[in-house]
Amino acid sequence: MFRSILITLVLTGLSACGVAYNSPSVNSFASSDAKVRVLPITPESVLVANRSTYSPRNLPAAFFQTAGTGRGMRGGAAVPDSVLEQRLRPVSMETRLPPPTVPQTYRIGVGDVVLLATPQTGSTVEQLSGLLAASNSRRGYTVQDDGTISIPNVGRVVVAGLTLEAAEAELFQRLVENQIEPTFSLEIAEFNSKKVSIGGAVSNPTVAPISLTPLYLDEALAAAGGITVTDQDYASVRIYRNGTLYQIPLNELYSQRGLERIALIDGDSVFVDTAYELDLAQAFFAEQIQIAQFRQQSRSSALNELNAEVALRRGALSEERENFMTRLDLDSVDRDHVYLAGEVGNQSRYPLPFGETASLADALYAQGGVPTITGNVRKIYVLRGSPDPREFSALTAWQLDGGNAANLLLATRFELRPNDVIFVAEQPITRWNRVINQITPTIINTTVAAARN
Repeated sequence: MFRSILITLVLTGLSACGVAYNSPSVNSFASSDAKVRVLPITPESVLVANRSTYSPRNLPAAFFQTAGTGRGMRGGAAVPDSVLEQRLRPVSMETRLPPPTVPQTYRIGVGDVVLLATPQTGSTVEQLSGLLAASNSRRGYTVQDDGTISIPNVGRVVVAGLTLEAAEAELFQRLVENQIEPTFSLEIAEFNSKKVSIGGAVSNPTVAPISLTPLYLDEALAAAGGITVTDQDYASVRIYRNGTLYQIPLNELYSQRGLERIALIDGDSVFVDTAYELDLAQAFFAEQIQIAQFRQQSRSSALNELNAEVALRRGALSEERENFMTRLDLDSVDRDHVYLAGEVGNQSRYPLPFGETASLADALYAQGGVPTITGNVRKIYVLRGSPDPREFSALTAWQLDGGNAANLLLATRFELRPNDVIFVAEQPITRWNRVINQITPTIINTTVAAARN
């Protein structure tokens, strides 16, 4: 009698499984009023699913800006012309030559303008007009007082003190670090960092730059328009270098060709004097020293101002980024999400990343993947609603069969869209186990009650 009652209760509980336990499945949706279309995820269907338009949300502009785009350095005020005085003529003049210098590879300095040329694509007509295309792809950058140039999307790159080859290597590294195509050419468009002053009895007192090739004495004098001395017997060319004054009588300069090829270095001052006294030459050199000091002070002040401006901008950018991250933590930022349901490691919503798309694999494995004990890897669905408002209830269920591990590669290529629902069905044995777990307490309690009666 007791055994028959127990069997009756078990059969009654099993017959009521549909009432005792209901598990979600895609098939149950298909039987409702919703228009459900189940499509397997294959290499071809992945291409179809990814065709839907979607633009990922971007981070605020503060995450792409740099603080090193301050204003250029301010120049100093103009210096008044020096006054030349009459001097006595000498009987003879002494020759004092500067020590020889070894030519060195030019190093980029503050004030130089470097030209960055990058390849530019265009139409056939634009490519045929090579000069126009080349001019549009070349941009000059002035080396600031801190020795850097500021390039958009790259930031500040230190080039001062580097040779052209070393600067190309440094720029190549920075472009690679910022994931920018490192195809470019670099050249120096303006040489402003190394100069030689030429004054005195010349047609046009000037400042001659030192470029990639050495600057020789005869070239410097030619750059100033040549010497305007009528009486060469009492004229001389004086060179002020590193606190020492050297002189070459003009007759010897023209009679000995080797003297014309004296290599000048940065900071040299050349003065063509028409008399013996050093007063005028010393005044000229003193003026050059004062100009250099004045410019150095101006640059120091401008550099301090630039550093302060950069610090303020960097602080503003940091504050803006921190505010955004705080809002992001408080969930007060508009974001796109997908939702995970069914037999997944953690039923939750997965935020789509900024600036790029996410795949089905990204969302699944970010939440612990699919538990193979309870989850049916053959029935992994991505439920996507129709974008047409006239078909509000229509949806497509993209089914991934993970029973073949090779198909998991498709999960890395299937792009998610906002409001997608990722659903993993349960194993058949899992459903049966859950039914047993639900009805077992009822059977035991009923049996015990019957036995007592």
